[in-house]
Amino acid sequence: GSGRPVIAILGEYDALPGISQKAIPTREALHPGEAGHGCGHNLFGAASLGAAVAIKEMIAAGTLKGTVRFYGSPAEESIGGKIYMIREGLFKDVDVALAWHPDVSTTVDNLGAQANVQFMVEFRGRTAHAAADPWSGRSAADAAEAYTHGINLLREHVRPTVRMHYTVERAGDVPNVVPDYARIHTWVRDSRRPGVDTVFARVREIARGAALIAGVEHTISVQTGTSDMIILDHGLKLLHDNLSWIGAPSYTEEELAFARSLQANTGKPTVGMKAALAPLAPILPDPPGGSTDVGDVSQVVPTLHFYGATAPAEVPWHAWPVVATSGMSIGHKGMMMASKALAATAVDLFADPAAREKITAEFAQKTKGMTYKWLVPDGPPPIRKP
Repeated sequence: GSGRPVIAILGEYDALPGISQKAIPTREALHPGEAGHGCGHNLFGAASLGAAVAIKEMIAAGTLKGTVRFYGSPAEESIGGKIYMIREGLFKDVDVALAWHPDVSTTVDNLGAQANVQFMVEFRGRTAHAAADPWSGRSAADAAEAYTHGINLLREHVRPTVRMHYTVERAGDVPNVVPDYARIHTWVRDSRRPGVDTVFARVREIARGAALIAGVEHTISVQTGTSDMIILDHGLKLLHDNLSWIGAPSYTEEELAFARSLQANTGKPTVGMKAALAPLAPILPDPPGGSTDVGDVSQVVPTLHFYGATAPAEVPWHAWPVVATSGMSIGHKGMMMASKALAATAVDLFADPAAREKITAEFAQKTKGMTYKWLVPDGPPPIRKP
């Protein structure tokens, strides 16, 4: 299309390492050791693209006027591809953005998402023989241990909404050499960006203190960070109306048996599917957990977001059961429901200027006085060669 309004539909397709799975209710890798869609992004991307194509056809037929734009965004699970798109100005002319996400239930997103910062802490010391002259060494592993201990002490003194995670990626190779290099990948999350910034400042001081304790040098490099979600009441109402109109998927006895088998095999109650639309609820002040670069889009463009049931209730996420249902009819039915809801909501945004204006006015009010700043580093995004 061409002209205004410009409605963006967001899609994702990245998978997660090590959870390849056949579309069966027992653990069996399709390709052992390879990635699998444990967050259902194969459904996410396909549903969003389907909605965008439907709107494109309506614009081409003259039924709607304006521009629909599909954003295929890479690496949501790692670097946050949408943030690079924002940095390059690709959302500057967008009026409203639409997105969804696979889930174990169907609900408009009154939950939001946590802001986070993702960074690497590196310690560099000096090697020595661990038995003959350890006093000549400066152990980067000691610094890593002091750093992680400091984070764990800090947990008592942060808000309950704060989450801190780390993995020690390197801390030496063999015990009989004092290690001169250690690397710890760390995330800090909180409900809002200012809370993340406060805790991150303290974590930086912990890293500095750990380096002093061990007598080593240290560096901290921010890799990326996502923002909290700005949720719009008018957007929730519009999404809820369309999801209610479309209705929840129905399931065959075979599909329900598949769902119950997945639940039994993961130690969850065998309640089957919970795909009925949840009642419209108030916006929560603090997200319950999780982060997404859709939050960054919501900082710069009015963004409407919902969840669609594509997996059985209570099964673990980022895990093989979600890969299983993402590859069979349970996931596909949720995908089709979501695609219809995205398309129907887009039609409303194109055809009803008053609805669109309410959403943009609420967005302007909620972002008044705010300044968005991306956390991705300068330069091109990192590209991992196959």
